[in-house]
Amino acid sequence: MIRMRNVERAYATPAGQTYVLRRVDLDVPEGEFLTIMGPSGAGKSTLLSIIGMLDDGWTGEFSFLDHPVHTLGRKQRAALNKQHIGFVFQSYHLLDNLTVYENLELPLTYRDVKASERAALVADSLDRFGIVGKKDLFPPQLSGGQQQLVAVARAVVGNPKLILADEPTGNLHSDQGREIMALFKRLQRDGTTIVQVTHSEVNAACGDRILRLLDGWVVREPEGRGAGVASAG
Repeated sequence: MIRMRNVERAYATPAGQTYVLRRVDLDVPEGEFLTIMGPSGAGKSTLLSIIGMLDDGWTGEFSFLDHPVHTLGRKQRAALNKQHIGFVFQSYHLLDNLTVYENLELPLTYRDVKASERAALVADSLDRFGIVGKKDLFPPQLSGGQQQLVAVARAVVGNPKLILADEPTGNLHSDQGREIMALFKRLQRDGTTIVQVTHSEVNAACGDRILRLLDGWVVREPEGRGAGVASAG
């Protein structure tokens, strides 16, 4: 599904180029649950943004579902994003002035899904996540765990092939975090590919593989659940 070769991201500073990612090679097959880990400033969120096609200032080669992203224009990348990728953020990113139902419906309107189909997809998602009773409430009326549940439901309402999650349990207590991870595992069993960024070793253990970053370099990439170290550079 994802193939990256020699991907780099740098920013211009008065002192010259400052690299956030260096020579990243990455392959993610369809159906995998990949975790990206590393200290603050390692480049984790930047890599997630590139995979999600939210950042276009990088260099290198990147293919997504056999589309050569590095050759596509911004509009073509945005179309791929809308069609195939769902996002889950630490801070939920729900719209407080929209109900739960309307928050779930919003990404479908961006994809020009017909009204009747939108209604069916939202109803199915509300039922699937057990939040039918919350559909007319606004995000501030929900607990943090409930808001994150709605955020995950919104991410998958259009049946994306890939979910990108940036610290998805960072604002939740441990029980709520376990619920979200269990939900991700169920989505993976249904065929969804998941890439998460986390500092939590507990959450990382829910995935199939860990990609470790340090100062923008890939320093460790275990094969499967076992060990195996790839040297930086």
